[in-house]
Amino acid sequence: MDDMSKSVNVPPKVLTIAGSDSGGAAGLQADLRTWAVLGAYGLSVVTAVTAQNSVSVERVQYMSPEFVADQLDAVLPDYGAAAIKTGFIGQTELILVIASKLQQYGCQKIVVDPVLVNHRGQPMFAEAVRWHYVVALMPLAYLITPNVMETAVLLNAGVPDPYDLLRLAQLAQELHRLGAKNVLLKGGRDREDVVDIFYDGRTIHELRSPYIETENTHGAGDTLSAAVCVALARGEKLDTAVYLAHQFTHQAIQNGAQWRLGAGHGPVFPAIRDT
Repeated sequence: MDDMSKSVNVPPKVLTIAGSDSGGAAGLQADLRTWAVLGAYGLSVVTAVTAQNSVSVERVQYMSPEFVADQLDAVLPDYGAAAIKTGFIGQTELILVIASKLQQYGCQKIVVDPVLVNHRGQPMFAEAVRWHYVVALMPLAYLITPNVMETAVLLNAGVPDPYDLLRLAQLAQELHRLGAKNVLLKGGRDREDVVDIFYDGRTIHELRSPYIETENTHGAGDTLSAAVCVALARGEKLDTAVYLAHQFTHQAIQNGAQWRLGAGHGPVFPAIRDT
């Protein structure tokens, strides 16, 4: 029995602290789907439950701060987590309790996906939520993964032109000066390429992939940050983790590009295709 247990290949344990998407495209559903495909063991702490589909979010029911704390107290002392990502949080009280628990348990490899705008790029929350992301959660993050619109919200700045890569690089550096250790700014464009800007505090790196003409990009940000989490949990260096996640997400968008699952904004589909 002991010999058998030693031979078992135990998957890396990764935790998502996020909202539930009833449409299955984003949130913790996207995280867990990505982790299943990549061979990780996914844990989840639910911050909110949504009633949503491909067209709109009809309602959000937030968990209480006490219940979110209870979930973290249940999961982290028992399972632990080699890497953690945060997604939809949405309330200052939840940000504060999550930040407190992450510090309490000494969590290190934390990826913060600052879900601050909807898929139309419109800010969803009051100023206090932005502020608490910056002062309470961002300093704990090993990596933050805002898109162009979320970057503007975090910096309380005007929305940059996604084709102005120099400006995006400057904004990534501004986020670093604001307290982010490492920044992956998603959604730049250059001719026929999508360009993500990765800044590690020293060097600007451009991650490029061909632009895919599709509206089915719901969950792309969750998929990317979840894929980074798995790579970090396996011990990859951050630059390698970011590169692998960028490529994986590009394939996930390609997989679902031609789908018509609902009346609106369709999902990406993480999968490993047979070659």
